Amino acid sequence: MRSYAAVDLGASSGRVMVGRVGPDSLELTEAHRFPNRPVRVPEGLRWDVLSLYAGVLAGLRAAGRVDSVGIDSWAVDHGLLDADGALLGNPVHYRDARTEGIAEKVWATVPAAELYAATGLQYAPFNTLYQLAAASGTRQLAHARRLLLIPDLLAYWLTGEQGTELTNASTTQLIDPATGDWAYDVAARLGIDLELFAPLRRPGDPAGLLRAEVLEETGLTGPVPVTTVGSHDTASAVAAVPATGERFAYICTGTWSLAGLELAAPVLTEESRAANFTNELGLDGTVRYLRNIMGLWLLQECVRAWGDPDLGGLLREAAAVPALRSVVDAGDAAFLAPGRMPERIAEACRASGQPVPATPAEITRCILDSLALAHRRAVDEAQRLADHPVDVVHIVGGGTRNALLCQLTADACGLPVVAGPTEAAALGNVLVQARAHGLVGDRADMRRLLARTQPLTRYEPQGGTERWREAEARLAAR
Repeated sequence: MRSYAAVDLGASSGRVMVGRVGPDSLELTEAHRFPNRPVRVPEGLRWDVLSLYAGVLAGLRAAGRVDSVGIDSWAVDHGLLDADGALLGNPVHYRDARTEGIAEKVWATVPAAELYAATGLQYAPFNTLYQLAAASGTRQLAHARRLLLIPDLLAYWLTGEQGTELTNASTTQLIDPATGDWAYDVAARLGIDLELFAPLRRPGDPAGLLRAEVLEETGLTGPVPVTTVGSHDTASAVAAVPATGERFAYICTGTWSLAGLELAAPVLTEESRAANFTNELGLDGTVRYLRNIMGLWLLQECVRAWGDPDLGGLLREAAAVPALRSVVDAGDAAFLAPGRMPERIAEACRASGQPVPATPAEITRCILDSLALAHRRAVDEAQRLADHPVDVVHIVGGGTRNALLCQLTADACGLPVVAGPTEAAALGNVLVQARAHGLVGDRADMRRLLARTQPLTRYEPQGGTERWREAEARLAAR
């Protein structure tokens, strides 16, 4: 067996996991977990990336001897470096307000339909392209000589080598998903200098060796390679979907829900753009055809506002609340910013003429029903737009711990749901490293190993889908 360190960074916490991989075994343990607390400063919302790097070093110290290190994180955000390779400021948080109104300015030069046909990316106000447009003319961008996405920035600090990992680069809205290369025409028309980006890397490529100073600080004995993984955490999570064939949908759950299909080629039709589906790149040239849904962020923000009550008790109370009494659009950008989430959900219900949820249990049930309904819409529309029918929905990530959400998703979709693994991003990270070192085979081999070794729970649909169709129509008519 060999050991691999998976650095897995989320929007609220980071951790270093250690995966031990053998011919028929896959074990994952947590070496170190640390908070990821964005900081609001006068100029806006920023990531405390130095604290994250310190957490990574502490995690590698706790991990002990490993054969390789891989890094994944959320998408789109980045650090800017000067000509000497020094960071020019804390990376801007994707929930920062600087991109408000920027998309319309971009579309004046490259219309939205042309942008989608070239890059396949759904509209999201925080895509890297819009962040760069918002930064145009700033002193910081003028002095920048390199842009590194968050996992690539941390890998650079660990190794001294720079690269741009492709699955994460595909979220910038500057990659052509049909070629897997830069969308040169889009960048040229918008005045974006692609020389800012380091050369592209793909999952499995070497990313350098830990620097001597890193070895000394972590107590590791070199050489320790850093291996490129699917550095967008969703790419790693989808790689860890334990599917047995191709007729499956997936929902990667956590702060966001990413619901869609794994395809061999992008879907770049105007109908797909209008439905706001994205074509991001995955392992082995696959396409993650999916829709971003606000996800458990809605519940996380409510729980924070309520003073962190016991979640298990809250979910039990929510299960007793009548189903589908009130629903909101879980993909609505109105819920993107933090703060006042219970009040904002109540206001949305009031504005649409629905009963207004008042208690934490009622608001929680509204959120979970709304998420299940959004999952249903995404799975149904993805099948139709891609002409790719499915027989099962795989839920991976943190939402697998929420049995009520899993059951509601099965009910809404009218399909069986297989929940697990919970640590999908870390497991996908580990398995790509193991594959690069010859311990496992292709994606199918990886998924068979996951199905044999990881706990999975199956939920059968109950109650028919008519009431979900009615709720969907009610939401559409608001």
